[in-house]
Order: sequence, then C-alpha cells, then structure tokens
Amino acid sequence: MPDPRIAGAGVTQFGKHPERTGRDLFADAGLEALDQSGVEPEDVDALYYGNFMGELAEHQGHQGPLMAEAIGIDAPATRLEAACASAGAAVREAVKTLRNGESEVVVVGGAERMTNIGTAAATDALAIAADDLYEVRAGMTFPGAYALMARAYFAEYGGSHEDLGHVAVKNHEHALVNDHAQIQSEITLDEAMEAPTIAAPLGLYDSCPITDGAAAAVLTTEEYAAEHDLDAPVVISGSGQGGDNLALQDRPHLARTPAAEKAAEEAYADAGIEAGDVDVAEVHDCFTIAEVLAIESLGLFDPGEGIHAATEGVTTRHGEMPVNLSGGLKAKGHPVGATGVAQLATIAWVLDGTHPRADAVPDGRVGVAHNAGGTVASTTVHVLEVRE
Repeated sequence: MPDPRIAGAGVTQFGKHPERTGRDLFADAGLEALDQSGVEPEDVDALYYGNFMGELAEHQGHQGPLMAEAIGIDAPATRLEAACASAGAAVREAVKTLRNGESEVVVVGGAERMTNIGTAAATDALAIAADDLYEVRAGMTFPGAYALMARAYFAEYGGSHEDLGHVAVKNHEHALVNDHAQIQSEITLDEAMEAPTIAAPLGLYDSCPITDGAAAAVLTTEEYAAEHDLDAPVVISGSGQGGDNLALQDRPHLARTPAAEKAAEEAYADAGIEAGDVDVAEVHDCFTIAEVLAIESLGLFDPGEGIHAATEGVTTRHGEMPVNLSGGLKAKGHPVGATGVAQLATIAWVLDGTHPRADAVPDGRVGVAHNAGGTVASTTVHVLEVRE
C-alpha cells in the first residue's frame, strides 16, 4: 500500500486560552485542515484524536465523538492517550488504517486545555504520566525527573548548563516568525543562565510553558489524492513506536532514551532511509535536555555529541541539521495532546516550502518528527518525504 499523503493541516495559536473549551480549539484546527485539504467532510472515514488530561482539566472523557462532531464529520472517532506522545500515537494509528486499506481519508489531531486549572494543578496533572506508586508519591514532577536525566548525561558525557542554554536561545529565535507560537520573543544566553532555577541544573528557560491549543491533519491514500487532484506532495513514509520502563529507577541508564532509539530504527527501516538522509527534525524538547537526548536517539548525533550541537550552531536554522524550526515545545508551546500533530504539520510545511522557516532547508526532502511521552517511556517517530 502506498504511503499516506498529508492533504492539509491546521494549527491554532498556542498559548493561554482559558475561556475556550477543548472542542472549540479542535474545531478551529480541524476545520482549517479540512479546508486546506479540499476534502469534503462526508469523505472522512475515521478520526484519531490525541488527548492526555481531558478528565482532569475539563471533566470530559470520551472525547473522540465530541471532536468529530465539532468538525462536522460522521465517522468512527477514537481518542488515544500516551501522555505527551498521544498525538504521535494517533498519527501512527491513522497511518496503519490508511495503509491496510481500511480507510481512504482520515483526520488525525489532538488538543489540550491546561491553563484554566492553573500552574500547580497542571503540574500535578502532568505528573500522572509518571509512576504514581514509586515517583509521584515521592514528590517527583517532570522538571525534577528531567533534571536527574540532565545530571546523568553530564556525568556520563560532559557538557554544561550553558550548552542547554544555547538550545533555549536557538528555539526562541526560531519561533519569532511562527504565528502559532506561544512565545515569540528572543532571549540571550545570559538571560537563560540567570533565570530562576526550577530543578537544578534546569532553569526557567530550560522548561516549556503550559499551553492550550490544538492541531489537526487530513491524511489520504495516494489513490484518493490522485482521483481528487489534491495538492499533497508530502507523504508519511515511515512510522515507528518504542517503549521503556515507566519509572526512572527501573531503567539501566538515564542518559539515553531507548524508546526513541527503537522508534527511530523502526521508522527509518519502514521508510527505507538512514539517519544521514534526514534534512530537518522536529523533536520533543519539553526541557532543553530532552532535545539533546532526542537528536542522539534519532541517530542525528552520536551519544555525547548532541549536547554541543546548538552551541556549535549545527541545529540552528543556519546549521547543517536544523532542529525545531517551529521553536519547539520550548517556545512554540506544548498543548500535550496536540504536540505530535503540530510537529507533523511543521515538517510538512517546511518540506513543501510554505513554513516561514522553510528557507533553512530550501532543498529539503526528508524530515522527521519525534514525539515523546513522560520521561520518554513512550515515543513515536515519523518520517516525512516530498514526493510530487
């Protein structure tokens, strides 16, 4: 079965929308995706929808049918939950159903509403993606967990908080022209270094913000796209998913993320490419150290080399391997259930030349999207390619 094509995508402005419901946000993204695609709503065969904390933030479960109704489609709708990788898991299911011939047109997306419950409650809600018995009850939150991973990385490979600061500076600069981004302001390295400590060695600018938002994409079979003369040059050629022990203490090491390595290996094999073929990447940088771990797990850098990538300018928009041209979770924002599809949209727009940072890879043909859940206990990786 030929690879699914991305016929259209929609992303809301990420940020604080406490007055809006999740269904309102998803309607904006989903209807934009349908309009951009040229697909009629009655042609949609299924909806796969990512959401993590709907029960806690909106007292709303069973969101799949709700979101289908919000965008005017009458099709089976399934919500998927894999913590921060919920939307990536939804994309994977959409790819499988299109490849196996079960569907011709699928809407995939996600949304999260978080700011309405406040920072403390949102932090508590996010923490349930960790091991409640052995981590959460001991006071673990994700800033603390990623701080432990950063310390383990520094101990094993070297590097410094200043190297992480360069990741933050880069991603803030990338987001300046992204109208969907929550934070469109530059920061200096000094500001990153002098920011309040959140969980040593991580400071305020090492952490992504709490975000409301939604993203959606319309995926079709190649045959449907050809029959309906759709402008859909970007395909999803590879899909992979990996897993790991949920709790950090149950892992053999903290300075690598095997779930992402497994997902990348599967996605590359599926697409018939190697890491060296990748031109651009969107990775899950919920904390600056997470970007370092991600680019190493994707094979874009050897273990111990990713920490210097931003410092040396390699992952900037002027570098050889641009990473997070959207601004990443760090500056674009992280509405948990939407992030994986927002990454997909960014890569598609970069490859087809319509993203404001597309000039960073004018001849780019291959992109990769890396979406991780928790402390990377769940990971999806998708390879996108341009095929006219």
